[in-house]
Amino acid sequence: MPSLWASLAGAAILALALLWLLRRRNREIRALRLRLERASADLERLQRSFGRFAPAEIVERVIASGVSTSGERKEVTALFADLVGYTSLSERLDPDVLVRILNRYFERMSRAITEHRGHVSALIGDGMLALFGALDPDPWQSDGAVHAALAMQAELESYNRELEREGLPPLAIGIGLHRGIGVAGLVGSKDLIQYAFVGRTINVAARVQDLTRLHDANILVTRELQQSLDPRFQLRGLPPAEVRGISHPVAIFAVDGFDADAADRQ
Repeated sequence: MPSLWASLAGAAILALALLWLLRRRNREIRALRLRLERASADLERLQRSFGRFAPAEIVERVIASGVSTSGERKEVTALFADLVGYTSLSERLDPDVLVRILNRYFERMSRAITEHRGHVSALIGDGMLALFGALDPDPWQSDGAVHAALAMQAELESYNRELEREGLPPLAIGIGLHRGIGVAGLVGSKDLIQYAFVGRTINVAARVQDLTRLHDANILVTRELQQSLDPRFQLRGLPPAEVRGISHPVAIFAVDGFDADAADRQ
């Protein structure tokens, strides 16, 4: 009988020990799960924060593979937009009001760009550079870029009505677009690095944007871009223009709209 009680006592002690270990393991698992959830939330917040400085696709590649400064040769459509009369506007308005106007302006313009598969590459004062086809191959990048430009124009008209209700001056915009070859990749130093597109394409788009004042046109595209556009875009040919840094006159076209019903009438 004593040996039976001893066996039962031993079994009970072993069961209690196993139960204690199981509860301890469950506590450790719960703590580990909580740490993983917190780490996942921190990573998601970090991705969102980095996503404000670089395209989401690039952030994901950096997280997966680390920072690589190798470039990739691509054909890209560049859209350069600039506010007309910004200097005089900045001199007339209180700095806080000016910043508020610009932030709301950039928010609207960025939305129009991303909705047409572009991404904002840089904000330069009151100007902005957007790229189409730089992150992933896009056979319709030219159409998307010009649709984005028209959407930006429509957004600005809506925004100006909002500014008018607040007693603030309206904004005017000039947009230049060009399609060409360049190198896309992470560019910079150990202290500052950003995703950029390097090549003459951006310079041409910026120079063409300058011509919008001369021709009193909101949107101008080059022949290189015009040749790949949907024929339903309503274009108006303009005299070739001398552009700084380009050895020959650049053929340009004003974009007056998009006739979605044109195909039905043919």
